[in-house]
Amino acid sequence: MDTIDQRIISRLMANARSSYADIGKEVGLSAPAVKRRVDKLLDTGVLRGFTAVVDPEQLGWGTEAFVEVHCRGNVAPHDILQRVESMPEVRAAYTVSGAADAIVHLRAANIHHLETALERLRAVEIIERTVSTVVLSRLLDRPPAP
Repeated sequence: MDTIDQRIISRLMANARSSYADIGKEVGLSAPAVKRRVDKLLDTGVLRGFTAVVDPEQLGWGTEAFVEVHCRGNVAPHDILQRVESMPEVRAAYTVSGAADAIVHLRAANIHHLETALERLRAVEIIERTVSTVVLSRLLDRPPAP
């Protein structure tokens, strides 16, 4: 990846609906050359796709929490993933260092919905206990820098 690729990525991050011609004008390439570079960035996994950025609160999913997951015994990350990925409230899950085995990011419509999701998470047979932190306000939500 060179500086032109980085500039293409920056432009796509600012506006993924930019045309290849518009990007080409900005980076000094033809539209077909930009398309070839974007295709290569997709093929190599640098770009994972294009999507609309949606505000979950506007869709009625305004309550969120981060949940430490503590498992019974030694549990592989794949086993944790298998148990939580079917829960629609789980927006992300991470293995972490420290006392917890994983951190799960939950989104729900309200506190009652969050409580229900937490109960379902705690009922997973490999999970011994959880420690929840409810988000009061989002201070910063920064996209990755190109």
